[in-house]
Amino acid sequence: MNGRNERFLKACRKERTDCTPVWFMRQAGRYMKAYQAIRGKYPLMEMFKNPGLAAEVTLQPVEAFAVDAAIIFADILLPLEGMGIGIAFPQSGGPRILNPVRGDADVESLRVADPDADLGYVLESLRLVRAELGGRVPLIGFAGAPFTLACYAIEGGSSSNCLRTKGFMYHNGDAWDRLMRKLGQTVLRLLLAEVRSGAQAVQVFDSWAGFLSPSDYRSYVFPHMRTLFLELERRQIPSIHFGTGTAGLLPLMAEAGGDIIGVDWRIPLDRAWSSLRTGAGVQGNLDPAVMMAPEAILKKKASEVLDAAGGRAGHIFNLGHGILPQTPEDSVRMLADYVHARSGALIENNGL
Repeated sequence: MNGRNERFLKACRKERTDCTPVWFMRQAGRYMKAYQAIRGKYPLMEMFKNPGLAAEVTLQPVEAFAVDAAIIFADILLPLEGMGIGIAFPQSGGPRILNPVRGDADVESLRVADPDADLGYVLESLRLVRAELGGRVPLIGFAGAPFTLACYAIEGGSSSNCLRTKGFMYHNGDAWDRLMRKLGQTVLRLLLAEVRSGAQAVQVFDSWAGFLSPSDYRSYVFPHMRTLFLELERRQIPSIHFGTGTAGLLPLMAEAGGDIIGVDWRIPLDRAWSSLRTGAGVQGNLDPAVMMAPEAILKKKASEVLDAAGGRAGHIFNLGHGILPQTPEDSVRMLADYVHARSGALIENNGL
């Protein structure tokens, strides 16, 4: 591979690239008119479970913008169905859990999902996209982290404080460990199946880890994340470990594992990178709201991120979370081009 085809994977290996690779979380989604045209015809769950539709949506931003990776169109909650947890995606509001996990008996009833039997539609989507890409850019698979999935399962949907989840952790320690082990096994099996089906790297979304203190993360989450990433490392699968609101957890997250640590906009990228003691690279970290700013401000903020990275090997440019639905497509197009041009000049000028 060369040029656009190789930047992302080289960055995952902390190798020098001609410019900084860029992709966007939720880059296949609501802000694109091409996506809206499909979404107007199909319920969200049908789009996830129809490999042809999921593949089409995955490829839309690759065709429209100079992104350096594709990420499969799916949802982190889908594996919960295979474990025996019902999920729904209403027309408005966030996802809902139909039978929340609230006690020992609920945990005991859960099974470890079989990706081939329970998530075959995601795997088929990956195969279709990988074939269609033809080596143009790498394909990213993903899964939710055990803690974030546990939060959804226990809270019954989104939460502003994860109070039920923390109560479960503190009062039902043994059941919590069993739940996290089952979730961890489900996540690992899915990620390995995604790689077998064409994914060339994986991202683990621990979107709700920022609700935890460092001591709680160490006690209740770290062992399960370390087990997961050790297996990915053993199999030499490039991995990104992402969370939001995790400025105080970054050293622990890096210790838990991941070739690249995802960073949100609440901490300067250079400070975040210096807090890692594992040699991991960094992904991020533009505030998604900046995508609605005037072009001059958007370029200024992107330059601040690139300057903080300093052209170092192992930086992947991304937002600090997913693209917001209000984001103009022209801003996405311009930003991808600008990151390539600005970082390429920075790398060349610094002789990196």
